[in-house]
Formats: sequence, C-alpha cells, structure tokens
Amino acid sequence: MHLPATYLTGTLIKRYKRFLADIQLDDGSIVTAHTPNSGSMQGCAVPGSRAVLWRSSSPGRKYPLTWELVQVNGIWIGINTGYPPKLVTEGIVNGTIEELQGYPSIRPEVTCGESRIDLLLSGGESPCWVEVKNVTLVEDGIALFPDAVTTRGQKHLRELLRLVRQGERGVIFYVVQREDAEAVAPADRIDPEYGRLLREVVSQGVEALAYRASVSPTEIRLIKRLPVLL
Repeated sequence: MHLPATYLTGTLIKRYKRFLADIQLDDGSIVTAHTPNSGSMQGCAVPGSRAVLWRSSSPGRKYPLTWELVQVNGIWIGINTGYPPKLVTEGIVNGTIEELQGYPSIRPEVTCGESRIDLLLSGGESPCWVEVKNVTLVEDGIALFPDAVTTRGQKHLRELLRLVRQGERGVIFYVVQREDAEAVAPADRIDPEYGRLLREVVSQGVEALAYRASVSPTEIRLIKRLPVLL
C-alpha cells in the first residue's frame, strides 16, 4: 500500500483524548493532529518520539493533519487502525497471503449477527469471514494484542466461532505494523479474558493468522507470516 508522497515530520509532544496528539513539526510549529487509533498505544505514544503526518484533502475536517507513523527505537510503526483490512485485501489479491487464496470475491465491512466483520471472502467452497486486528505493542520480540481491554474484540471472536459452528470459515488476522516482532501472542496481562477466549475459539476451529508488515513513510506492505503463540 503506497502512502502519500508528501508528508510532514515532527516530534510528539503528547497524545490525549484518545484521538488527538500535539506534535512539533520540524519547522518549529506546533500542530494538533487526529490520531486514528482508539487503543492505549502502549509504547507508541512516548513524548519525544519521531512522528509522520499526512494532510487531508477534505476541506471540512476540524483537524486536517493525521498522525500516521511513530518511530520507536529506530523502527517505524503504523498506528492507523484503518489500514490493516486494506493491507490484508492487498495481500490476498497479490498472493502474499497464501492461506486465503481461492476466493474471487472480497467484500469489506459486512454485517454478521451483532457484529461487523472486516472482510467476507466468497466464491470458494464456503464463505470465509476475516476479522483484522492492528498490533503495535511489542515486548521482547513478541507482538501482543490487545493493548487495552477490548470487549468488542471478544465479541468478534464469539461471532467467528458461531460462523465456524455453522460450517463456514472464520479467521482472526493480526497485522503487526512494525518490523521487530517474530511472533504474536495474546496480551494476557492486559486482557486475560481475550486471551482465554482466543484459545477457546481456536481450539474449536477458528483460524488465527498473523503477518508482519514492512513500514516506511512511503509504503506499508505485508511481508512475512508470523506464528501465533497460544
């Protein structure tokens, strides 16, 4: 996925109110940017970190700048939670994600039961429902999800299990938007119920996939499958 060629760089002052961040641009000016991430962003919102922003072309936005990338220990991290479903779609189309081939139709954001699932793949032997999660927290080389308690994420796991029980395919897909992870695992100390539920649904047929992305100010793309440690 190619990113806009024109971007701004600066230094994070603080993130606050979940969706706002104050950033000092390299020219010395201080701006308030939209933060497209509702999680805690643990380890990714440290004041003094380098940041990349893009300017929206939409004239009606209150905050025209969006904070897209942060640099931690020399590693660029993609914080925009809207990108992972697009990255997975691209990875399916270009063949990077071998496990999800054989589906000629890909529909985004499909309502299913009481949830909305990110992708519905169809045209194969049976429908395949794919819920995509953005992972930005890494400790000792292990990418951990979630970075905050997520009742919504728990609901998605239950919905995928329901679909599997009725004969369809259900996949929980973790996109690690940073290059310093070698595996993915549930963050049990943050949300033990999510970890318990993930192990339960996988034991009953829900598939857990994870891919690591290469992240730079000009491009984000999936490059490598990672093991999911349960």
